[in-house]
Amino acid sequence: APVFWQMIIFLCRFDTEDEVIALANDTPYGLAGYFYSRDIGQIWRLAEALECGMVGVNDGMVSTEVAPFGGIKQSGTGREGSKYGIDEYLHVKYICMGNI
Repeated sequence: APVFWQMIIFLCRFDTEDEVIALANDTPYGLAGYFYSRDIGQIWRLAEALECGMVGVNDGMVSTEVAPFGGIKQSGTGREGSKYGIDEYLHVKYICMGNI
């Protein structure tokens, strides 16, 4: 079956940040989230609370070759592009040697 990708825009009024974060995160998907704000404190709170792989603040174009592209939840795992794109193929090993 063909798979179609499309952006869904949801606009609503809200009374508290907690309310809008709960609404935004109430989905099985998490590729990207976008919002507009001039308050730097609010920007950090919302960006950290959104359950998505990429966040666009005051900008609708978050995708670029130097930024890690990818989502969470049913929007996938891992990242493409940037220096993080190869992480899925690497295994980190810590070796501690003492008194050789």
